[in-house]
Amino acid sequence: MIFRNGSGRDGRLLVSSRIGADAAGDEAPRGPRRGFGMTGPGGGPRRPRFRLVRRLLGGGAAVLLLVTLAGGLVAWSKYEQLVADLPTVDGLRTYQPPVMSRLYSGDDRVMAELAAERRIFVPYSAIPARVKNAVIAAEDQKFYTHGGVDPFAILRAGLSDLTVHRGHRPIGASTITQQVARIMLLGSKQTLSLERKAREALLAIRIEQTLSKEKILEIYLNEIYLGAGAYGVGAAAQTYFNKPLDQVDDAEAAFLGALPKSPTNYNPYRFPDAAKGRRDWVLQRMAEIGAISDSEARAAQNEPLVPQSFTRPGPVPGSEWFAEEVRRELIDRYGQDTTMQGGLLVHTSMNPHLQQIATAAVRDGLMAYDHDHGGWRGPVGHVDAIASGADAEWFAPVLAATARPAGMLDSWRLGVLLSPSTGEIGWLEGPAARAEPRTGRLLARDMAWMRRWRAPRAGDLLMIEPQAEGGGVALRQIPKVEGALVTLDVRTGRVLAMVGGWSFGQSQFNRATQAMRQPGSSFKPFVYLTAMEQGISPSQKFDDSPVSYGTWHPNNYEKDFWGPTTLHDALRESRNLVTIRLAAHIGMKSVANMATSLQLVDSMPHVLPAALGAVETTVLREAGAYASIAAAGRLVTPTLIDDVQDRDGHVLWRPPGLGVQAAPAPAAPPPAPVSTVGAAPQHVVPADGPVLVDTRPQIASPASAFQIVTMMRDVILRGTGTRAGEGIDRPIAGKTGTSQNFNDAWFAGFSPDIVTIVWVGFDTPQTLGKNETGGTIAGPIWNRVMKAVLADRPKLDFAVPQGLTLARYNTGMGMAVDAFKPDQVPGISADLNANATGALTAEDTGAETMPDSESDMAASPSAAPAGGPAARPAAVPGQPAPQGPAATGGGGDIGMGGLY
Repeated sequence: MIFRNGSGRDGRLLVSSRIGADAAGDEAPRGPRRGFGMTGPGGGPRRPRFRLVRRLLGGGAAVLLLVTLAGGLVAWSKYEQLVADLPTVDGLRTYQPPVMSRLYSGDDRVMAELAAERRIFVPYSAIPARVKNAVIAAEDQKFYTHGGVDPFAILRAGLSDLTVHRGHRPIGASTITQQVARIMLLGSKQTLSLERKAREALLAIRIEQTLSKEKILEIYLNEIYLGAGAYGVGAAAQTYFNKPLDQVDDAEAAFLGALPKSPTNYNPYRFPDAAKGRRDWVLQRMAEIGAISDSEARAAQNEPLVPQSFTRPGPVPGSEWFAEEVRRELIDRYGQDTTMQGGLLVHTSMNPHLQQIATAAVRDGLMAYDHDHGGWRGPVGHVDAIASGADAEWFAPVLAATARPAGMLDSWRLGVLLSPSTGEIGWLEGPAARAEPRTGRLLARDMAWMRRWRAPRAGDLLMIEPQAEGGGVALRQIPKVEGALVTLDVRTGRVLAMVGGWSFGQSQFNRATQAMRQPGSSFKPFVYLTAMEQGISPSQKFDDSPVSYGTWHPNNYEKDFWGPTTLHDALRESRNLVTIRLAAHIGMKSVANMATSLQLVDSMPHVLPAALGAVETTVLREAGAYASIAAAGRLVTPTLIDDVQDRDGHVLWRPPGLGVQAAPAPAAPPPAPVSTVGAAPQHVVPADGPVLVDTRPQIASPASAFQIVTMMRDVILRGTGTRAGEGIDRPIAGKTGTSQNFNDAWFAGFSPDIVTIVWVGFDTPQTLGKNETGGTIAGPIWNRVMKAVLADRPKLDFAVPQGLTLARYNTGMGMAVDAFKPDQVPGISADLNANATGALTAEDTGAETMPDSESDMAASPSAAPAGGPAARPAAVPGQPAPQGPAATGGGGDIGMGGLY
């Protein structure tokens, strides 16, 4: 029987018999198998066991290997990508945070702070332990044990973020080191992502390998932002508690530790309950880590969280222009970043007491002029809802919601007129949050002044100033006229006070340093100083009579002529025609050289109107030039800064010219003479202490400078400056100045140790009024300031240089005292043409560049400064444009131009 398998046997029986044979162990020997060397019974192939399973396992292992390799390559590539542009951490070794710069006044008080970020750097050793513990307890309890990253915190935060509801803020897991990496190296404004977190972790590990734990914590505590503009725990302690960091207690330290999580949400002013809750939680954590005891934590939690308002030191009242000028100078020298973030310690020369006196004097002088010339310009606003006789319930809410006008002084109040007939007025007194309503009556003289110009109405909003005496209320208004003042030390050039205008809040344009104005007759002393340098005597006479140069017909202020007049009388009475003839004789080139050497101007035209002050300068420059005369002809450069130090106290800059050096060693005594009969013993006296070294150039001789000082003393005693000297019993000298059309009023004067320059005028040049000269407008302001300056100083006299002779003589217009050099005879006027070889040339007089009239000077090429019109500073929006030459009247007759 043939079966299906082609054999004569049943396959089923073969299987059964084979199984049975195997079990019995007597299977017949097998031949070799096919394929793998094995054959089944009868020579047929046998299948391998678990082939499918082994194939699956092998394939899976291959795939796993490939995935692992690919993942490793991707991870390595991503790691290389992250590492490639990671910032270096080496710079953290020499970490220096951006720290505010401070300006100190002359008495070493902080007068202003310059800062882009308010930060007070506190080294690790000076940070109290309670502050360190509070921050570590709140932010990173394992800070001292981890290597930059806390894996358990990451796992905990991840599980928590998976279980919280959607929209809930994720829990952070960054260590303090990671936060340092983000703040210092990556920037805190990067978008939150896994890539950023990986970069933070890599950098944190590197930081831990580079820096000590103490250095990392120092960087963190000084860099972290803690709200209210405070960076670092030092600034935060001052901002929230108005105390230095070393004085905070446990509760306050815990609050500082609570802020890094969210300075906005835990702001104690906006969210006091949330801030206290977070603080109490930090105290509990501090107790858990053993930083404080449980009882200390409970006691601190019972303390109320009451922040103390901190007022950032700003400029001393009235010193805003001074501080701003210092800031501009620092930026020019060191740049914006170093000035605002370099931690500079800048000691200035400002005298706070004198600064306040100067500010008040200028403001009172401007108000007096405005009251006499401007009249009342009406109320600053009107409220229709306020009826006559309204009480505080009506006017208090209105005033609280009304903004103060720009330029309104701090001592002034904004009031509402309640009764036009009686002058009753209401205002608010005290801080805005708790202001109290007050009422009073306007002074009778102010009511009359107000009614003379406009009838008042109930509801008019007025600027007022409550008076300490009598309980009355004075009416105030912001003047349109402006002024400037500089007071400096003669010997050093240190600026003691600077006023740049009416109000820094109204206009930051500094009229003492930025406004180019014509000095008028206050320029004349430099013409006379040039003449003294050429050997001309104070008693030399020049003709005071009409003179013409083409169509230019100069005149004296009084429109009269004195004939032959001594230089002493001409300077005392500010005679224009004598000054012009003197300038023509000595040559305008020499006058210009003197003015530029004294740094009064950068350049000036060689034309005769310039001798009458038809040039441009600033109040600060004129102060330096006058100080040079008072300093016996030695150049005095005004300085606002005594020294600049870096954050480590190293001096970066001091004003050049003056210095101190150690006393020289005593020289060896000379050998004894052979014969000592009648010979006095030789002694070498060593210098006592350090020696002052003055390397400033000598512009004019001490003798010539003293001659001008003597002549200018008579200007105040008997001349145009008598109002400036009223009530001052000290030796003082000065000169008035009034420019063309009475546009500028000056008074420049000095004592042996102090110079003060005052200017009054409008930002856009216009007349101050007929006969409004420097002596009548600027003189009283100068007088008030100098009285205050000299009140607490010893009485000094001007030192007489050797070789000069002081003599009293008759000038022809009265007795005068002048100083004469050895070759000069008191009271004698020499024949200056006796040794002349010919007539004066055009180069001597400047006549070759003389315009037809003073009004043509602005268009004259010789009148333009070097560089031409493009050299002028650009106008600043919202501020007065830099002033050019003042416009003058036509006709070629400058008359009062300059000139008194």
